[in-house]
Amino acid sequence: MALPMWCATGLLAPISPILGSARTGGAPTVFPAQTLAAAVRGGPPGAGGGSPDALLAPWVWSLVYTGFIVQALALGTLFVLYARERWAHLWRGRIGTLPDSPTRSARRLTAAAVAVLSLLPATTHLLWASGSTTGLNPARAAATDLDSRLNDAGYIVFALLTAVGALALGYGRSRRVPLLLPLAATWIGSGALAGWGGWLTLTTLSVTAGDPKLPSPLLSLTYAVQMIVGMLVAVAGAHFFAEREAAQCA
Repeated sequence: MALPMWCATGLLAPISPILGSARTGGAPTVFPAQTLAAAVRGGPPGAGGGSPDALLAPWVWSLVYTGFIVQALALGTLFVLYARERWAHLWRGRIGTLPDSPTRSARRLTAAAVAVLSLLPATTHLLWASGSTTGLNPARAAATDLDSRLNDAGYIVFALLTAVGALALGYGRSRRVPLLLPLAATWIGSGALAGWGGWLTLTTLSVTAGDPKLPSPLLSLTYAVQMIVGMLVAVAGAHFFAEREAAQCA
């Protein structure tokens, strides 16, 4: 149950406050900010702004992604209720009260690796959020606008959530911070990085050489590192919970 819900969280977390846009190659854009910007400029949000070459009419994007928001809220609520009943004993307590473990050094090493690797997607998305087209393929470069920059800004947040949560779990000693807080941050951040990195990689596998949608080396590297970060977190998280379950059973 946990693995598919982690994937679902990663794919739906960026969509829940955002609206997809055909202009950014299917990547999401921040819905409230996009809607506000559209209202200021007097045009519809998303989907190419109603241009003749838009994939779908703007109202279709709004309807579909509103459905995704409802799905995210429903799945999230149901999973929290389920997880609280089944696994609540595994995340109770404070960071500083975690018992000593023979795997603490490995946990810290993994947390450091996650934090360092998260710097790459954070940096590249920061570069693109600032308006730069460095390292983008022709299609992405041509589609760079406010919506795409807001989209990249969202991935910066997820990368920071992953890094901060992992470091808190590996090195935190505070007796005031609940263990659930960094666990939730790492769960959401890593899921979003891995889920969308994997999805964008999958959708470009059939793109032929010379196609303007073919990912540039920097784009491919960013997607790959996002997936690596997600895999590290997933494996380390599974081991962390298994260790806590075994300790409590003992």
